[in-house]
Amino acid sequence: MPADHRPLALALMGPTASGKSALALEWAQRLGGEIVSVDSALVYRGLDIGAAKPSAAEQALVPHHLIDVREPWQPYSAAEFAADARAALEGIAARGRLPILAGGTGLYFQALLHGLSPMPEADAGVRAEIAARAEARGWPALHAELAEVDPDAARKIKPTDPQRIQRALEVFRLSGKPISQWQRESVRQRFPFRVLGLVLAPADRAVLHQRIERRFDAMLAEGFLDEVRRLRGLPELWSHPAVIDLPAIRAVGYRQAWEHLDGATDAAEFRDRAIFATRQLAKRQLTWLRGDLGARWFDPQADREGLERALDLFLRSRT
Repeated sequence: MPADHRPLALALMGPTASGKSALALEWAQRLGGEIVSVDSALVYRGLDIGAAKPSAAEQALVPHHLIDVREPWQPYSAAEFAADARAALEGIAARGRLPILAGGTGLYFQALLHGLSPMPEADAGVRAEIAARAEARGWPALHAELAEVDPDAARKIKPTDPQRIQRALEVFRLSGKPISQWQRESVRQRFPFRVLGLVLAPADRAVLHQRIERRFDAMLAEGFLDEVRRLRGLPELWSHPAVIDLPAIRAVGYRQAWEHLDGATDAAEFRDRAIFATRQLAKRQLTWLRGDLGARWFDPQADREGLERALDLFLRSRT
């Protein structure tokens, strides 16, 4: 078998609150690396506390990429992420440094490492028309509409997932071909980096739940609700016809905070709902990660030695 001369990259994956960012920062400092965020909330400016964005001090220690690249009312697709992340990886490698991908957004990892099908690009007019129909009829009705034209996609997409329903209907409207067919026909090319995929996940789910709860309480103490109040004061958000369906506002914690500030919940219910939503996100992330057969799983607290050994063997392979 010929030698693999592709440059190396690390991919630290895992559910929210599993310690990915801290380990990425530690390894980047030690190994001369730069971090590429793989997080669909960190791309938005103004989503700082509730998204657990690395602080200014942390970003000063190590270069970070794909953080604060969009305003919270602007779209940012997985395809755009994949193109931007690949450019970032190539730039890091060209500087002789080690790229470290870190995050928990499965669709972003999928788009970057395995590719997406070359389906039609987003169309603002079609999206606005679909959003208007959803406003009038509700997203479950549009999910039923999707089931008629693309039953395979409808089985995979929940009626409560407006972003994916909208995209599936948009693709069908633009191309006349179901999004599920586009996905089946996708051709994947070899990724130009040799990637060590590591999943950080506590073996005991209760440990992860405790970390989620502690982190959310720390966010509240740091001023998370004030952060959301500042977002609500932005004219572009305040005047948006469907602000609650924007990907930035639908980010875990932010949607619950927005509804709380609308008066829909009291403080205790808001906290409970946000923590529950974060646990559900972690569950979805773990489900996706189990399908990535190329990644190795470690409990970041109980098997730190194993993590370091895997890293050492991988880095040695380039020599």
